[in-house]
Amino acid sequence: MITIQGKGVSTGIGMGPLYFYRRATADIKFYTVEDTDAEWQRFKDAQAVAIEQLGELAEKAREEAGDDAAFLFETHQMMAEDMDYEESIEGIIKEEKLNAEIAVSRTSDQFAEMFASMDDSYMQARAADVKDVSSRIIAILCGVVQGGIASDVPVLLAADDLAPSETIQLDKSKILGFVTSYGSGSSHTAILARTMGIPAIVGMGDSLKMEYEGRSVIVDGGTGAVVIDPDEETRERMMKKHEEQLAFQKMLETLKGQENETKDGQKIRVYCNIGSPEDVHSVLANDGDGIGLFRSEFLYLNSKTYPTEDEQFEAYKAVLSDMDGREVVIRTCDIGADKQIDYFELPKEENPAMGMRALRISLSRLDFFRTQLRALYRASAYGRLGIMFPMVTSVWEVRETKKLIESVKAELREEGIPYSDHVEIGIMIETPAAAVMSDRLAKEVDFFSCGTNDLTQYTLACDRQNNDLGRFYDPHHPAVLRLIKMVVENAHKNGIWVGICGELGADLEMTETFLAIGVDELSVSPRAVLPLRNAIRNTDMSEKRAKILEALDSDDTQHLR
Repeated sequence: MITIQGKGVSTGIGMGPLYFYRRATADIKFYTVEDTDAEWQRFKDAQAVAIEQLGELAEKAREEAGDDAAFLFETHQMMAEDMDYEESIEGIIKEEKLNAEIAVSRTSDQFAEMFASMDDSYMQARAADVKDVSSRIIAILCGVVQGGIASDVPVLLAADDLAPSETIQLDKSKILGFVTSYGSGSSHTAILARTMGIPAIVGMGDSLKMEYEGRSVIVDGGTGAVVIDPDEETRERMMKKHEEQLAFQKMLETLKGQENETKDGQKIRVYCNIGSPEDVHSVLANDGDGIGLFRSEFLYLNSKTYPTEDEQFEAYKAVLSDMDGREVVIRTCDIGADKQIDYFELPKEENPAMGMRALRISLSRLDFFRTQLRALYRASAYGRLGIMFPMVTSVWEVRETKKLIESVKAELREEGIPYSDHVEIGIMIETPAAAVMSDRLAKEVDFFSCGTNDLTQYTLACDRQNNDLGRFYDPHHPAVLRLIKMVVENAHKNGIWVGICGELGADLEMTETFLAIGVDELSVSPRAVLPLRNAIRNTDMSEKRAKILEALDSDDTQHLR
């Protein structure tokens, strides 16, 4: 029996033979062309076929995994005809007189490198997307048919990594689980695996060897363990765990419509984080109380130029309408030099995580900011809206933003455009400065939302994208927890509510701590709602609250993990 370890990104137990994915590869030849117009047209023809194929995949994904999965391929369609992407390919073909396959390949490498270097896990995962789209176009140019699984029995599928389109095209009846050498928890493959309920483990590295193919394997998507040739005791133990997980999932379904209330009567709201209007389906399907973080930057990242006021209004309106009275907190555009969008023409920075980003850009480009605020307030007439501003460090930033809001509201009144007078204004607490100033900031807004990913990064001076830092990046660090406690105390003294919208919100090891310090709302991924509700409902804080608060004020915080 051999046990190797990776990172579990989709829970569940899978048992069966290990099979390595057979990928058809295109043999890319390098040559020059005389008729560059004809070569450009050859690319355009292949591009059109790729877009049509992606449309078909979107429909297949919608049937099998819902709107979230379909949106991925719709995004790939937009990426395939992105203006900058096309211009790069056209330049290589027409200026360097190189064939289309080479032009696409070079552009793919360039864009993938750009995404991979960004200081944001979501944008880093887009490197795989551009490679996937480009590989599809190259395969069409070369006349290659995509590979897959040539097995008569269900298998645990192994690969170096799996592109989203490869995942969705697979025959799900033959897939017991995924195991890949590379990839991350924020990759679309991991997201799709979670959506489809398929166990998945990534980051196996060199320990995932071809010599294991065909051998009996068990994967545990929760722990990241891969067991080759398990003994009978291990097999029985994992089978029991699998049955327990199925029973647990069935039990979670019974919690829909139930309160998020502890045994001793403490209530807390459980909201959801989303990245597009299509995600609302998952919020409702998982019974989220509302939306605590809607990342509006998706509109900008998926556009070739600044999205218009009407385009933004329609997107915000759709979410508010679909949520049917449940609260929706929309974060204003959070991009920066780490998430480069060409039409923003942001300058290159040596330290983008601390540079021109988020609210700093908005306050420096008031026309751009005003457009978004107008769209948001127009949409407020269609539901219960909260607007949240990211990367706040000073009181003056909030006051200047509020002045602009009043100006926008006055414009809408003059134009006879309806909007709600009950929009809540909030800020993200994701810098130590905002936490330290929370007593004063609380007098300016209606709510706080703690972005624990960045708050941890800035508090500990640890780049959260640097995997080498390992244990040094510790969201459970006493400094981070004490800052959150201070923020909650200052908020409540001033009569406003506090939420957690970072990954720590779904960390069940921290649920009791957040309840003890009085957090009012936790915003998590839709699939984390019911497990979190279960943890809350099985907790009695009557005896634990004082002990946890005492530990936070002392040097003993290890037991909070």
